[in-house]
Amino acid sequence: MKYLLTLHMNPTLWATLTDEQKNAVYEGHGAFIELITGSGEMVETKALAEPADTKTVRVENGRPQTRTGPFVESDAFLCGYYVVDVETEARAVELAAKIPDAQYTAVEVRKVVHEG
Repeated sequence: MKYLLTLHMNPTLWATLTDEQKNAVYEGHGAFIELITGSGEMVETKALAEPADTKTVRVENGRPQTRTGPFVESDAFLCGYYVVDVETEARAVELAAKIPDAQYTAVEVRKVVHEG
């Protein structure tokens, strides 16, 4: 089963971390990638741009309307994700807990129900 593990960033929270804590998060991602690559559970991972570089598009009256910023207005934003292929949901949750961001913010675990 494939699961999407989403990472969310809160810039206010991030600003409170020491350089040592921030570096531990970065290094922790390297270790996490090694873990899930070595176990064969890695499908893919992506880091995403900040909300200021985001465009949100809606179609109104047949015309695309674009604005700068994310769809959901919040202090926290989607900053990246991992897709893992694991035997059980419990394993996906176990892996999510190993992502260093989970120490400071939540990691969402969502089952992939369709691939195109």
